[in-house]
Amino acid sequence: MVFTDDTGDALIAAVALVNSADDPDTMTTVDDVNAFYDEHGYTGARPRSRADLEAVRALRAPLRRLLTSERDAAVPLVNAILAEHRALPQLLRHDALDWHLHAVELSAPFATRVAVETALAMVDVIRTDEVSRLGICSADDCEGVVLDLSRNRSRRFCSTACGNRAAVAAYRARQRG
Repeated sequence: MVFTDDTGDALIAAVALVNSADDPDTMTTVDDVNAFYDEHGYTGARPRSRADLEAVRALRAPLRRLLTSERDAAVPLVNAILAEHRALPQLLRHDALDWHLHAVELSAPFATRVAVETALAMVDVIRTDEVSRLGICSADDCEGVVLDLSRNRSRRFCSTACGNRAAVAAYRARQRG
């Protein structure tokens, strides 16, 4: 495994959130943000309002900048998020989870927790010099963020759909040629 479980989980969730802005937008209702909360195993205060939804939607652009930044450029972005939310990392164990980091209260707004958990995950990415595991989808018509947690660093597409479209296009090009 490249990263600890909580780091990997936070990165997977951040990439999913950023990519939810792609056409079609898949984060448009409070139910959507609650499905995201459930799918990615978040704990603490559950998003309940349109304001919670809008706060999470507003994270997508800054997190995209963070996840696609070069190593040295990512550092001030991480530090700004942690400072803005007065993050104080602490080891906690709760529910069925073993020791892991939290840096804001579980009662903090959901968007705050997502931002801080992503920033903490990026601390590990930066410190281990693994920024190359994040990038942009190789599909010609996609700008989705890719997180490559594979051992051989071979992931090129943000989703199976993009990979399949590229394979079909390459097949058709070979058939024409």
